[in-house]
Amino acid sequence: MVRRVLVQAVSTVLANGNLPGWLTGRLYRGPLKVVCVPGLNCYSCPGALGACPVGSWQSSMSGVLPKFPLYVLGLLLLFALAFGRTVCGWLCPFGLVQDVLHRLPVPKLRKRSWMRPLTRVRWVMLALAGAGAYLAYLAAGIGKPLFCAYVCPAGMLEGALPLMAFRPEMFAAAGKLTFWKGAVLAVLLVAMVFVYRPFCRFLCPLGLWYGFWNRFALLGVTVDETKCVHCGRCASACPMDAELAGDAHCISCGRCLEVCPTAAISFRRLGTSVLTRRSSCRYTQNVNQETEGNGGE
Repeated sequence: MVRRVLVQAVSTVLANGNLPGWLTGRLYRGPLKVVCVPGLNCYSCPGALGACPVGSWQSSMSGVLPKFPLYVLGLLLLFALAFGRTVCGWLCPFGLVQDVLHRLPVPKLRKRSWMRPLTRVRWVMLALAGAGAYLAYLAAGIGKPLFCAYVCPAGMLEGALPLMAFRPEMFAAAGKLTFWKGAVLAVLLVAMVFVYRPFCRFLCPLGLWYGFWNRFALLGVTVDETKCVHCGRCASACPMDAELAGDAHCISCGRCLEVCPTAAISFRRLGTSVLTRRSSCRYTQNVNQETEGNGGE
């Protein structure tokens, strides 16, 4: 949907609207920087006006005196209850990067049954992002943001690379960790061209968190149980790994609305029911084999 890409682009520009930063490489450190944006957007990006929720959580848990980040948890709950994974599909800057790369005109890797188990890796990433810093504190006496330091590709793409472009001395000082993060980013960027949103589907802890709340969020995709005929077409058309429109894997991209034969699927609006029924439409091998990596819109 062109409209969704435009909304993502506007969201990305708003989150990274520090023009002086793009011109000088200096980070914005004004009052807005203490507020988390909903999506994955690196604090160290020269244009970033807000903070990344994952990075903020880990930063609070890091150092020699870890603090439980109640403020960040409150914002994450607020975003989750308001949007669910609609954040991933419509607001996340790193989601936009994945969508744009997947639109390149090359053959795509079709969605297969073996891909769905890979979504469980997100649980490892959630544990790493959620408790890794505190576990590092217990083990070494100092907390360390393990997910940001060793995995997060957004930090490398939006933070490290632009800053090294502005300050060549930073590239000269880069060590093994920087090259490791660069390799992780490179692999994911290539994968994004052939597989729809591989980071969102298999690695992102923030998307997993928002997915918990999809059924209760004020905005998102919902299914009218009185109209659903359990045909499985929504699962087949889904570029992510949803078994039914609106479940924990759904990013509200809207593809399912186009293929539903009974118009049972719609975008939830304020004042409507926030419960999405789970039907017997299961994610089967046949569905996977029929479906393109479905990516790309």
